[in-house]
Amino acid sequence: MAAFVPCALVLLVWLVFFSSRPPLTTDAATLAGDGSTLDYCQLPDLNGQGKRAADIAKGQTPGCAYTHFPLPILAECTEPLPAEADDIRGLWRGVEGGYVGHVERVEQCGSRTVITAAGIIHDYGPNSTGGLNTNDTEGGVTFFIGDREYCPRTSASMIWRDKVLNFHALGFGPVVVRRYMDGDQLIWEYANGSTTRMDRICQLPEADKKPRPRGARLKLF
Repeated sequence: MAAFVPCALVLLVWLVFFSSRPPLTTDAATLAGDGSTLDYCQLPDLNGQGKRAADIAKGQTPGCAYTHFPLPILAECTEPLPAEADDIRGLWRGVEGGYVGHVERVEQCGSRTVITAAGIIHDYGPNSTGGLNTNDTEGGVTFFIGDREYCPRTSASMIWRDKVLNFHALGFGPVVVRRYMDGDQLIWEYANGSTTRMDRICQLPEADKKPRPRGARLKLF
């Protein structure tokens, strides 16, 4: 029993920082493109005449974070939203609460939701290349070994319930994040207990074109 705790900690560290992530299958042109040039008040028409969510490759964070704000993952998808979902698509900026100034892009198509912000791409739902749950990173670099960055792995599901988007840790665990509309504002309840109210904006601010470095960024070797 005395050895259980240290063994469990070693396993946890290995899973979070050293276990293999799934191969990056996101369309290379999407990642290379410049998402800062778009008008995010012009939303796609979800009329069912284009691709379905399951036809499009999964969006994933390249490395520990993207280097510039990419193009939308679901740009060619026109599958209508399910009845239980609210339409929270667009570009949002925190104006009150825990994360004033935070900017995020929310994409939806069918039962799929993609949130792009602060260097990360969280993509949940049916796709052509991976599982349903997000399976990437939180973006902050915890430490370096040589020139290689190590950042904590994350996984979650995004499930709509009564027009509230609930993030379940590991896909089946407790709700750690909630997003929902309150009038014209998007509310973001985060795992640390904070609540941020966000307003819709049409253009990506200059300061958010490249993500700010995050994390402890310790040099181990």
